[in-house]
Amino acid sequence: MSNNEKHDDVLTKMEETRKRWADEEEDETDRMLNDAIGLAVEQGKGWAPGEREAYLKTILDDDFIPPIFAGSQEELENSGLADAFSTLMYDDPPAQMMMEFKKKGTDAFMNGKRNQAKNVQYYRDAANHYYEAFVWAQRVQPLAEGDKKADAEETTYTEKELDELKSTISANAAMAHMQLKNWGHVRDDCNKALIFNKENIKAWYRLAKAHQMLQNMEAAGDAIDSGLAVDPENKDLQKLERLLAESVRKARHARQQRERKRAERVSRVKEVWKWCKESGIRLGRVPLVTSVTDDDGEDEDGSESNWHHHHPHTGRLPEILQDEWSWPCMFVYPSHNQSDFVQNFGESEMMAMRMVEVFPELEGDEKETVMPWDYDNEFQCSNLVIYFEVHGTEIEGEPVHPESVELLKDQSSTMKFYEASRALKGDEGIDMTNVALAVERLHLHKQRKAWKRKHGSLWSKPAATPVVRVHPAMTLRDVLTDKRTVVPNVSVTCFAN
Repeated sequence: MSNNEKHDDVLTKMEETRKRWADEEEDETDRMLNDAIGLAVEQGKGWAPGEREAYLKTILDDDFIPPIFAGSQEELENSGLADAFSTLMYDDPPAQMMMEFKKKGTDAFMNGKRNQAKNVQYYRDAANHYYEAFVWAQRVQPLAEGDKKADAEETTYTEKELDELKSTISANAAMAHMQLKNWGHVRDDCNKALIFNKENIKAWYRLAKAHQMLQNMEAAGDAIDSGLAVDPENKDLQKLERLLAESVRKARHARQQRERKRAERVSRVKEVWKWCKESGIRLGRVPLVTSVTDDDGEDEDGSESNWHHHHPHTGRLPEILQDEWSWPCMFVYPSHNQSDFVQNFGESEMMAMRMVEVFPELEGDEKETVMPWDYDNEFQCSNLVIYFEVHGTEIEGEPVHPESVELLKDQSSTMKFYEASRALKGDEGIDMTNVALAVERLHLHKQRKAWKRKHGSLWSKPAATPVVRVHPAMTLRDVLTDKRTVVPNVSVTCFAN
């Protein structure tokens, strides 16, 4: 029996029982109570629209665990009654509990300072007590302006006073973490403290110190400046400012350089995209990552996707040299697992002329080619055949296999792909690398999911990529503007055998 059928069966039995009770002899009080219950059930009294149905659906779920039987914090959270159960543990009002846990945190911190054995557990306890105090602070209802205390003995706070307390509690948690050298927690707790009170000078100092230890010198300088704006005479911030002055200056200068270079790249990508649209050149991309998590063996359908001949982005863009566009070009030689990279290949240059430069003909008594890996001396221009792969053959709207080349449909997606490729190479620092990694993994996950939904498995791969032979007299522009050509990774890829 399905959950919906169980639900309907329960309601039917309830209604039958109610009618049976209604038919039985009853006094006036029972009749009035029965009418009230029936009316409440009929009207869904006490429930917001849809709440009653949602609750019945929840309790009929096979995975639902009543909060009283929860065996872990996760099960209690999933019951939706975690807050209600936590309040049952304490009879005192939230404001009193907040101050008690705040005092426990301070006592634990001071015990850690006095402890001769330098037992860091005191500081861990202090941080946990401050966190509990913050949770209780979240439950305190501030006294609205103009309101009077309902109970003269109960401690009340205005919204401003409560925000200052939350800020102090979070800054104190950061102080405990400083003793533990948990600089990431110090940074996060100080940021939380400053949300509630921008004038918390201790939070500004601890935030600056955390960024210093995390080697985020520019952020440390910003925190120092903000703190000194609040209290220009603060000795601790002044001392830290003098200590980090040179490091902060270098960090800000490096950031300005990165921003200038990024602006130049944005301008260049726009120029490239405009030229491609005008010339009918199609750009494509391949996944820049091969997994969607850090775990090994995550792919249930088999091993991780391989890049095969696809290569990480070179980081270079086409540019105008001597009044014509020149492209980065990769020549791949599959028979020998070798390749050559040409940094600037002019659109007007013939393919054969480039191949002559790389693989000259043997003359006179010469018996060996210039390539040390060409053991059979086959790689001479007259012996080679150049070809390119055909990509972008999918029907509009159809999913693309993760090992295939995906078309870049607009300037925005081209820009994001290029910046992500640079970030993954480490050009923008570790933070941007992590962001780009997350974005690319999400893109790969969606690509895999769409392909599996359509074809059932990643092993169900598209047909082998067709190839087109290039006439030696063709120019690079002839290849680029061919309707079957897609330039992967903004770098022309040709094959020779």
